Amino acid sequence: MHVEATTEAPLATDADTIAVGVCDGERIAHDLPGGVLGALVESGEARTTSKSVAVAHAEGRRWLLVGLGPRDQLDGESARIAAATADARARELGTRTLCWEVPHHVGDEVVAGLVEGTLLHAYRFDRYRPGDGRPRLERLILSAHHDTSAAAERAAVIATAQNRARELGDRPPNDLTPTALAEYALELGDRHEALTVTAEDGAWIREAGMGAFAAVAQGSPEDARLICLRYDGTGAAAGPPLALIGKAVTFDSGGLTIKPGPTMYEMKFDMGGGAAVIEAIAALAELRAPVRVLGIVGATENVISGRAVRPGDIITALDGTTIEINNTDAEGRLVLADCITYAKRQGCERMVDIATLTGGVVAALGSTYAGLFSNDDELARSVQRSAESTGELVWRLPLHPSYARMTEGRYAALTNRPEPREALASTAAELLHHFAGDAPWAHLDIAGVGDDVRGDYLTGKGATGFGVRLLVSLALVIASGG
Repeated sequence: MHVEATTEAPLATDADTIAVGVCDGERIAHDLPGGVLGALVESGEARTTSKSVAVAHAEGRRWLLVGLGPRDQLDGESARIAAATADARARELGTRTLCWEVPHHVGDEVVAGLVEGTLLHAYRFDRYRPGDGRPRLERLILSAHHDTSAAAERAAVIATAQNRARELGDRPPNDLTPTALAEYALELGDRHEALTVTAEDGAWIREAGMGAFAAVAQGSPEDARLICLRYDGTGAAAGPPLALIGKAVTFDSGGLTIKPGPTMYEMKFDMGGGAAVIEAIAALAELRAPVRVLGIVGATENVISGRAVRPGDIITALDGTTIEINNTDAEGRLVLADCITYAKRQGCERMVDIATLTGGVVAALGSTYAGLFSNDDELARSVQRSAESTGELVWRLPLHPSYARMTEGRYAALTNRPEPREALASTAAELLHHFAGDAPWAHLDIAGVGDDVRGDYLTGKGATGFGVRLLVSLALVIASGG
């Protein structure tokens, strides 16, 4: 979808549909002759409550009056919801070009919200089936008294990147293999001068000593890939890059600890963290952001064969730590363990990993919040601020020495699945904490928010691309010293 901003009035554009937001207790700022729009509000047909929309026809255009709620609560998230409401109605009406009259006296976050809500709601995955025949929204115009082009363009880049992450997640596992994901990342590197991408194969992973990662991969005929994306933006401060680390298990059967059959088809979404890292860095490169970031993505399948890792096996991670494999379905932490060590060896001093990691976080937080764990309060606050501004919410959950003790193995230094079935999200985080050590580190468990989330601007089925907006914001916040 093409996004543009203008200082022309909505009627001066060629939009076939114009959206106007209405706040509690406010009149229509620029009504039509005869007060057509205001009359709809006065009659109650158009309401100011969030997620309400009324349609009018005047001056040869369609008009959508969209409720914005109280003016003092109008922020980026409420703008995303309003934009999704408008997009849904515009889609029903066969709109091709939609113009939003930007509410007066709002900041860039509302402009961005209108763009993001529209693009995210408009996403459909139809690569393998015909469309529904309805016209698609092709253009979005933002009309305001002042120049909003920078905010609109930035939001369009980020939302488009999130939609690309959603498409990666929605692709079937026989299409999006670890090799295919690596090739996709390499193509991104070819398109951006400041972005360098490498992809190491399974032999390299084994020879490097990444025994935890290799153990997960050894059961699959599909070769694993260690994908590295290094972005050095012009104007970035000198110093070590921020590490963004993503789990990309492109299909997770659970291995020999096999998952239940009725829901196993959903396990193509187990690469959501890796997709978020790839697309967040791609967005930073497209924005030419003045940041330094290193993305590390461990891509593999976790499947069953005669070569698959067994419960009871003991493997050795990249840093020399021995780990008992007590549950082959607790594989994501093994992939991330070696990726974290690798990031440290690349000179990264701050790290954030993101993964669909545990059912425990789903039980605790559902599909509203991602779980946040961190050994550093300053980094955790930066993550939380970014989450609040982007609407990708996180809730900080505890690390504790007692949880760390639960990860101690009986026959090896660690176990990948503690025997007590309690505090599962925290014990998984503590295993990763072991490899992060004292370096500032944060872990985002997105198992509950990575797919099939029915939100106000998500369609409810498929990958969400959670983390792209958050990670872009976080990289910018950290680069600015926040």
